[in-house]
Amino acid sequence: MFVSVEPLDTIIRALFLSSLAVCWVVFVVRVVGLRAFSKMTAFDFVVTVAIGSLLAGAGQASAWTGFLQAILSIAALLGVQYLVAMLRRRSGGFEDFVQNEPVLLMSDGAFHEKALGATRVTEGDVIAKLREANVLDMSQVRAVILETTGDISVLHGSQLQEKLLEGVKRL
Repeated sequence: MFVSVEPLDTIIRALFLSSLAVCWVVFVVRVVGLRAFSKMTAFDFVVTVAIGSLLAGAGQASAWTGFLQAILSIAALLGVQYLVAMLRRRSGGFEDFVQNEPVLLMSDGAFHEKALGATRVTEGDVIAKLREANVLDMSQVRAVILETTGDISVLHGSQLQEKLLEGVKRL
């Protein structure tokens, strides 16, 4: 592809194509916006993982066609993500279709067994997140929420504004 000496060609190709692909991703993200690598929805997460895989493929391409296919696929994924984000903002029905609902796993220090079962989250998983959030007393835990991204949020303290639980499913 670049030089006729095989090991040297592999090294040059990897360095050059990887650098070029990363610059391409930075450029496309600048056009599409910072939301490109957010984890707001499961869809966003899938796009982020796919872009990482395509970026690796671009760096390992043995021909220009493979490289071009990878970088164009990255642009297409980010374009689709942009369109989905715009449709989500304009249509509540589309947002409901694309996005999962956050689920309340624990409130006021008590586990919600039905929610834990439905989401396949264990009490041990929640307790680990409580420790991570520096919870010292479970009675101070106002809410533990499995977010749409799969992250677990821990809200603790003396009180909780109900606004923070809007849109959270209670099982």
